[in-house]
Amino acid sequence: MAFRSLLSVVTDASLTEPTLRQGIALAQVLDAHYDALCLGVDRSQTGYYYAGANAMILQETLSRAQKESEKLEAQATALLGASGIRWGTEAGVAQIADLGRHVAARARFSDLVILPQPYGEKTGAELEPTMEAALFEGQAPVLMIPTEGDPIRTPKKISIGWNESSEALVAIRAAMPFLVKADSVHVVVIDPPTHGPNRSDPGGMLSQYLARHGVRVEIDVLSKTLPRVSDVLIRHAKDTECDMLVMGAYGHSRFREAILGGATRNMLEQADIPVFLAH
Repeated sequence: MAFRSLLSVVTDASLTEPTLRQGIALAQVLDAHYDALCLGVDRSQTGYYYAGANAMILQETLSRAQKESEKLEAQATALLGASGIRWGTEAGVAQIADLGRHVAARARFSDLVILPQPYGEKTGAELEPTMEAALFEGQAPVLMIPTEGDPIRTPKKISIGWNESSEALVAIRAAMPFLVKADSVHVVVIDPPTHGPNRSDPGGMLSQYLARHGVRVEIDVLSKTLPRVSDVLIRHAKDTECDMLVMGAYGHSRFREAILGGATRNMLEQADIPVFLAH
C-alpha cells in the first residue's frame, strides 16, 4: 500500500513548523495529500478544577483554546500554502480528556500520521494521548519525529526492531513503502529465544518475506548489553547510521508502560531519529 493520505495533529505553536516540514517533505516525495488538524486544547481537568467554577471561567478557557487553534491554523496555512503540495487544514477545540476522539476520527482515514516527539522538558500533556489515539483508536501507523533534526524524504538505511510480536509485524507491513526503497534494512534481533521454531535462524523467515518484496535486508543478532532494549536499538541505529527505526508499539498495556516503563515509551523519550510505529 502506498502512502497517499498523510495527517499531522498540531497543538503546540513551537512544534508546528518542524512537524509540518517533515510532512511536506514526505508529501512531495510520495505525491500524497497532506492534512493538518490544528487543535486548540483546553488543558484544564473538568472533573477537578471546575468543581465550583462558573460559566464565565468555562467560557474563558474555551475562548483561549479557540484563539490558539486559529493561530495554529494560520501558521499551518502559511507553511503549506508555499509548499506546492496538495493540502488541507482543519481547526477545532478539544478538551484534553476528549482529545483522542477527535484525533482517531481523522487518523482512521489516513495512511500515515506524522507527530512530534511526545516527551520532553517543554512538551505539552496532550502529545502523549494524541499519539496513542492515532495508534490505538485510529489504527494508523505513526511516524514520530524527534525534537531536533532535518526532515527525512526517502530513508536510505532503516533499522527494524524484531521480537516476533504481532505489533512488530504490523509495523513492518505498514512500513513496506519505505522498506522497499531503502538502500539497506537491518533486522535487529536482541537476545533471541533459545527454544522455539526459529532458534537456529532468528529473523530468517522475516528476512525471506522482506526479500521477496525486493527489500535489501540483513540480520543483526545482538546481546542485551545495555539495561533496556531501546538503548540497544538506538545505539545500533547510530552505529549503522540508520535514518529511521521501525518497531511495534505497546506490546504491553499503555497503563503498564506509563507506570513501569517499556520499550515503546523509552524509545519515544530517547530517540533522536524518526521512529515508525504501529500497533
